[in-house]
Amino acid sequence: MSLIAAGLATATALGAGAALAGMALPDRVRVPVAGVLTAGVGVAGGASGVAALGSGGRWSAELSGLLPLAGVHLAVDALSGLFTAVAGAVIAAVAVYGVGYARGHSAHGLPSRGAQAVLPLFALTLILVPVAGSVSTFLVLWELMALASLLLVLAEHRERPSVRVAGLWYAVMTHLGFALLLAGLMVYVAGAGGESFAALRTGTADMSPTVRGLVFVLTAVAFTSKAGLVPLHAWLPRAHPEAPSPVSALMSAAMVNLGVYGLVRVGLDLLGGGPAWWWLLLMALGGLSAVYGILQAAMASDLKRLLAYSTSENMGLVVLGVGAAGLFAHAGNGALAGLALAAALLHVVNHAAFKALLFTAAGSVLRATGERDLDALGGLRARMPVTAGLFALAALGAVALPPGNGFISEWLLLQSMIHGLAVPGVTTAVVLPLAVAVIALSAGLAAAVFVKALGVGFSARPRSSRAERATEAPLLMLCGMALLAALCAALALVPGLLGDGLDRAVEAVGHTGTRPVSGDGLQVRLDEVSASLSPLWVVAALMAALAVVMAGVRLTARRRARRNQARLWDCGGGAPTPRMAYTATSFAEPLQRVFDDVLAPEQDVNVTPVRESAYLVERVRFRNRVPDRIEHRLYRPVLTFLAAAGQSARRLASGSVHVYLGYGFFSLVTLLVVLVVGW
Repeated sequence: MSLIAAGLATATALGAGAALAGMALPDRVRVPVAGVLTAGVGVAGGASGVAALGSGGRWSAELSGLLPLAGVHLAVDALSGLFTAVAGAVIAAVAVYGVGYARGHSAHGLPSRGAQAVLPLFALTLILVPVAGSVSTFLVLWELMALASLLLVLAEHRERPSVRVAGLWYAVMTHLGFALLLAGLMVYVAGAGGESFAALRTGTADMSPTVRGLVFVLTAVAFTSKAGLVPLHAWLPRAHPEAPSPVSALMSAAMVNLGVYGLVRVGLDLLGGGPAWWWLLLMALGGLSAVYGILQAAMASDLKRLLAYSTSENMGLVVLGVGAAGLFAHAGNGALAGLALAAALLHVVNHAAFKALLFTAAGSVLRATGERDLDALGGLRARMPVTAGLFALAALGAVALPPGNGFISEWLLLQSMIHGLAVPGVTTAVVLPLAVAVIALSAGLAAAVFVKALGVGFSARPRSSRAERATEAPLLMLCGMALLAALCAALALVPGLLGDGLDRAVEAVGHTGTRPVSGDGLQVRLDEVSASLSPLWVVAALMAALAVVMAGVRLTARRRARRNQARLWDCGGGAPTPRMAYTATSFAEPLQRVFDDVLAPEQDVNVTPVRESAYLVERVRFRNRVPDRIEHRLYRPVLTFLAAAGQSARRLASGSVHVYLGYGFFSLVTLLVVLVVGW
């Protein structure tokens, strides 16, 4: 048995064992045993992915007895190995973190047996979805992943009514996406004459361009919905904040990646690429998601909602890269196509690392304070120094600045876009500068977002009694976050170690011989465009410059007046209080003014006069809200129409048996007419 097969078999066995442990073991040992076994799922699945990524070969297996009629088909190559390895690493770290998060703290953990039994099954589906080798296997695993994640989102529905609302939105959106995915893949199977991925690759050549375009559109909408791209993102800022923090980390760092996997697998691999409009559509969705997502994150004061919108932004950048890869391939430039795809895949890896760390750090804050609202936090840098430091490290990755791990992947993405301007054609001359502007704008706004989160949530004065009483997270939670921090540091300093694996993943979808990224670990070289970068030396230079600045500051401080001098005159105002500091809302207000037309904020001033006089004011209440404009303009009219249609349809249920028999007779006659006409 190969290492790939052994890893997948071990992960499946450990997942089943963890589910049984979470359901059946006594409360005293249930959490640690289930957590250790779930971590084993991640280690075993990640090992199989690394083996596939390292070898670059293909492994397949057929288990005919597991599913009726079609059986189970598994197929692993370097592309699926990359996504499996990423999911495995995130699962292992989050499982260690989850043991400390859940033990003895049912108010913010995974207290129920059902939830702890479902969590390892959800983790297992994240490992298995990328290794599906046929349409039926892929759809079954995809739906199991959706159902498991839905149950976990609803884990705390008894504590907060908002959880039920989030679960309803997530259930509707994810199953709408599944319906579109089912329709698209069924059309594909009918046109190709087979349901295995090998048969689909072979049968694509005989399909008409119209059918191929229909398959791409249906599946692309479904996959971008799972990735949380605008305008199908409405579930993401609801479900991620309301789910338990370990579940939020898995959903944002591993599950949304599978939407990208589906786009690459179907669009570039199975369909073998397509016309330019396919990829322009993806680039438009990716660019819109990147800018709109980070704008909404800038306005958010809920820490987990902020991180959820940041996920939409980063997935937008990834899809922007995938679209550019398809566009370059259509233009016949395989080298740039490989570079853009490698940049997108590297950003998938980087985003998984820093977003998992951000969500776990946010979970530590929630566990310590019971608060997600940045306006009610503050002072956590002194009370939770390790968590604050780890959050800052992950935030560096999110803003794509060195020494953050997101820097190198966005640099690669920019390199592919800038050098793509040499590709002839009006389309590239117009689209690529806009793509560069989107990447730059999203990076700048991301800096403002995480300065707000760090400054208001961690460095400012505490604004609530809960924040004042916060204590550091338990050791196991810190260990899980430390594993993710080590992964972020490795990806930031020596990303060249992934060069060969990225090249194999790119080759797995047909871009053979390009080798867009190479390096010895300390340096990343782009041979096709004659560019190179050494992140380790960049970080060393930054640290040296920072040391010089800090030394200058200390030297200047020593020359100032002694510390025991009298306090400066404060005009009678007294010492600063939390009310004098910026809140998250006030920090975002300048950006809100700049993007007022896009965000469409809602403001309301309610003045209550004194009862005896209309000229004296007793109370003034100011309300400022920035709603999701796309949701307001797109989803609310649809929901209003459906509610009205449902009310009207109630008239059909009159309670009369004769009316119901008439419905059945009418349906039967209509079906017979359709069959006769079709025959």
